[in-house]
Amino acid sequence: EVQLVESGGGLVQAGGSLRLSCVASGFTFDDYAIGWFRQAPGKEREGVSCIHRNDGSTYYADSVKGRFTISSDSAKNTVYLQMNNLKPEDTANYYCAVAPNLVWRGFLSAADFNSWGQGTQVSVSS
Repeated sequence: EVQLVESGGGLVQAGGSLRLSCVASGFTFDDYAIGWFRQAPGKEREGVSCIHRNDGSTYYADSVKGRFTISSDSAKNTVYLQMNNLKPEDTANYYCAVAPNLVWRGFLSAADFNSWGQGTQVSVSS
């Protein structure tokens, strides 16, 4: 029922930018927290950013602070992740996910998110 569709990934050179989109359906968007996660081959899935739709508060992993910006357009049921000054270390498959009734613990945990998109690949060359 809940569906999340990511788009916007691609191959860019270091220092370039990409804007990822996550279109949500099947639930009341404003009642959920939306998170972005990424997973590179051989590594665990890690939280990148999150936006809480109840108050608009945001979170960023230390590795992306100052470079990535999360935003939302409620009218379009869409969350964006603007990624600037990309680095090869950012190469991964990026996923958006929904966490209903999220109790914030100071960090992103994949276990808190119930529904996931299929992912979009981001590749940054050096």
